[in-house]
Amino acid sequence: MVCLGSALGGGARYLLSAAALRILGPSFPFGTLLVNLLGSFLIGLIVHAGLGGIGAPSTLRIFLTTGVMGGLTTYSTFNFETLELFRSGAFGLAFLNLAVTVVACLGAGILGLMVGRAVSGA
Repeated sequence: MVCLGSALGGGARYLLSAAALRILGPSFPFGTLLVNLLGSFLIGLIVHAGLGGIGAPSTLRIFLTTGVMGGLTTYSTFNFETLELFRSGAFGLAFLNLAVTVVACLGAGILGLMVGRAVSGA
């Protein structure tokens, strides 16, 4: 189940990242930021809505959280792209990427938990 979920999440990551690159250009890693924001929000939503939480069947929980969300999000690409910004001398963009990714992804996860709570009525 993890492999199937990872394939789906990885495919979605590729499509979203390619679309962001095409629409917004290569000056900033918008695609990686987008998939990490989306994944942070969705994992919060999934876990709190009960779809991927402790009460969910373990197969579904593992498929959604470890598989799909693990395939969708990417810490290694975020790290590589940030290092490339530093290496190319784009220090401001590198620090912006660090700050926005960490703060916004945490915020997206919290928002996902809040929406999940509202949806589940818990």
